[in-house]
Amino acid sequence: MEFRHLRCFLVLADELHFGRAAQRLAMTQPPLSVNIRQLEDAVGTQLFERGTRGVKLTAAGQAFRAPAQALLEGAREACETARQVGAGAIGRLRVGLVGTMLYRGLPQWLQRFGHTHPGIEVALVELNSQQQLDAVTRDELDLAFVLGRRVPEGLHSRTVFTESFVACLPAGHAAAPSAKGRRKALPLAALRDEPFILFSRSVSPDYHAQIVEMCAAAGFYPRVRHELRHWLSVVALVSQGMGVAVVPAPLQRSGLAGAAFRPLAGTDASFEVRCVWSSKAETPALRALLRLVPAAAA
Repeated sequence: MEFRHLRCFLVLADELHFGRAAQRLAMTQPPLSVNIRQLEDAVGTQLFERGTRGVKLTAAGQAFRAPAQALLEGAREACETARQVGAGAIGRLRVGLVGTMLYRGLPQWLQRFGHTHPGIEVALVELNSQQQLDAVTRDELDLAFVLGRRVPEGLHSRTVFTESFVACLPAGHAAAPSAKGRRKALPLAALRDEPFILFSRSVSPDYHAQIVEMCAAAGFYPRVRHELRHWLSVVALVSQGMGVAVVPAPLQRSGLAGAAFRPLAGTDASFEVRCVWSSKAETPALRALLRLVPAAAA
């Protein structure tokens, strides 16, 4: 049984006349008769009664009519869905992020994407960088926003940001910006005797090592009191007066009361934010989202 058989059946069921049905189908009567016979052979029963007074549906033909219509409509819907997915008009994207991307413009990019691609559902998943890279490799994420330069072989990546670090201090700290507007760069060595709150080594060895190396370059080794798994948790603990930290600059926009920030002097240390994806997941929808990312970052 083929879809052409169903089309012939449904038109003949409407017209109940071989001549008119053949005209609607843009064919002659003999090929129409052949298609109907082939369909009846495939179904295993007679669907039409033919007689001198015309054509009418058998009881089997009447029962077959609605399911046959549903099959054709389902096929048309499937074709239309495939066309829209192929054009990047509908679909679903799974996007991984580290929490600080919320302060780096990602919500705004997704809003713009939603306006231009309302049929694409975007599902966000917060994971650390290594978890995201593993998920992209396993085809569990379509796009990941990760920290650092190391990307597994076989994945595509592009730098979105290169950003600096800043000192994060309790608002009441002696080195915190004052009401007089003290925003001058702070030498990292000024924090040598302070308890430090660091991003967990187990979550991001690169981040942890980079901050320790910055301190070493400033002439001291940080007294690490706490290690946390999320940057927002680091800032929150600093805001409670539990220590000081060196954090990515975008966290200045976190708005957490009790935390203050100052630029760092004497260091040009920076870090990269990269978007990472697999060629296996490079759909039209993903390419459309990727086109927004560098434009927004710029």
